[in-house]
Amino acid sequence: MNKIISCVFAAAMMLAAGLSVNAQQVMPPFLKPGDKIAVISPGSTPKAAVVDSACQVLRNWGYVPVRGQYLLERYHMYAGTTEQRVTDLLWALRDPGIKAILCTRGGYGSSQLLHEIPLDTLAKYRKWIIGYSDITALHSGMVRAGGMSIHGNMGGRLSDTGGKDPSSLYLRNLLAGELPRYSVPVHPYNVQGKASGILIGGNMSVFCNISGSKDYDFLDRDFIAGKDIILFMEDVSESFPRVCSMLYQLKLKGVISHVKGIILGRFTDYTKPANDYDDMNDMLRDYLQGYNIPICYDFPASHDEDWNYPLIEGCPVTLDVTATGVTLDFH
Repeated sequence: MNKIISCVFAAAMMLAAGLSVNAQQVMPPFLKPGDKIAVISPGSTPKAAVVDSACQVLRNWGYVPVRGQYLLERYHMYAGTTEQRVTDLLWALRDPGIKAILCTRGGYGSSQLLHEIPLDTLAKYRKWIIGYSDITALHSGMVRAGGMSIHGNMGGRLSDTGGKDPSSLYLRNLLAGELPRYSVPVHPYNVQGKASGILIGGNMSVFCNISGSKDYDFLDRDFIAGKDIILFMEDVSESFPRVCSMLYQLKLKGVISHVKGIILGRFTDYTKPANDYDDMNDMLRDYLQGYNIPICYDFPASHDEDWNYPLIEGCPVTLDVTATGVTLDFH
């Protein structure tokens, strides 16, 4: 009886927090000049000089950077213990003066934080979380909580370019309320078509690693049931067999059958086996042939930070792949 009561209570809390499986994703408020942005390290440790430079970029954009207590800590390969990194993330979420959260870098360890942060906490504090690579784990949790977040460059790139490169300028405009509309050139492997749905994805190895988590996996079959999905994938330093096995993992989960369109970012820093496919896109095309959905290859979002356009996770989008180019509209 107590178990039944607990389940009913948990369900009521989920509904109150907007966590219904088929609930509409909620977009966080955009920023205004003078708003505070928390700078934290959910994964690995950044260099102090990188943090200093990134904070200056945020000031130049008109915002007030506020540093997490543990962002420069070091514990093995992580920026502090799990408890320390959770403390910084919860502070950034709960502080009413903080309006967005910029991650300093990826690396390893962001998925460790999910187990310590209930979905209703993520749902309660609607704020932009900005990052990519290992930060994909936090995007997955935020989307499962009914929110949205930003797959985009972090402190390192802001530091390297002073925030003046195209990807960083897109991020600046997005935070200020300008929804992006991207146009990219034709790729010979593209599959033409037009589709709409909510955009989810990111670093392939990260979201496959948390696959099976009932609460935090944004590709859980129960979560995506009844939804139209536009799936985005990219990765770095992964071998052909590893990427192939992850593609089959998605197929075995039944994910691909719910996908209405696919955006393939750039797969970088891999070693091509002898006597194998010409490149990673060649292998991806071989696997994805026969799916009657639009597919965009070589979209400028990846670990190649020169071309890492910010994408809004959980946001409705329209993907239009034509003979003359590709457009991606956020709504």
